[in-house]
Amino acid sequence: MMYSPSPTSNSSTVSNGSALGGQLPQQIFTRREVIPPHNDVIWRIEYGAVRTLTWSEDGTFITLGYWGLGDLIGYPLSKVKPYQIECLTGVEVSIVPPYLWHQDINALLSHIQQAEDLLSIVHRKPISLRLWQFLVWLSEKFGRDIDKGKLIDLNVTHQDIAEVLNTTRVTVTRLLQQLEQEGTVLRHKRRIILRFPNKLIKNYSSAVC
Repeated sequence: MMYSPSPTSNSSTVSNGSALGGQLPQQIFTRREVIPPHNDVIWRIEYGAVRTLTWSEDGTFITLGYWGLGDLIGYPLSKVKPYQIECLTGVEVSIVPPYLWHQDINALLSHIQQAEDLLSIVHRKPISLRLWQFLVWLSEKFGRDIDKGKLIDLNVTHQDIAEVLNTTRVTVTRLLQQLEQEGTVLRHKRRIILRFPNKLIKNYSSAVC
């Protein structure tokens, strides 16, 4: 049996081939749309980016992860309550039913590893190092090389970053301005460019420490 949740008002369902073989149903979501909860479905991202998040009793958002092409996401992968999957761009996902989960073990392991990577970054001190390493993490996951450096091809706001790093939007803005003044970061159409080549990233991180 194929699992094919009913699309929300702004989404549509299509069918396409998959790395798992055969035909799996796919669903398309728009930016800022929430992927509906289904406890027996894991979604594999074929296009776009999402973030998983929860929130505290006072309504403060807590980002749990950023996910892109090839990543597996879904409510069965977390015991956090509440739990939400928000689309950061237009997103296309394949719907992977339980009887096929074992075939995507590498992607499941990658999910765990990425979650731990982000958790380790969130606890780095000082906050300037935390921000820098998060930008590096984003550049490795969503970046592409351009003439001026590495472009993070994802529109993340200062508030989005603050929610990930457990700090304030004002602090993120101030630190990004400092990085711009140092020439480490450029801004281009609401995108961030890291100017340091990959081979210098670790050296820079050590210097910040």
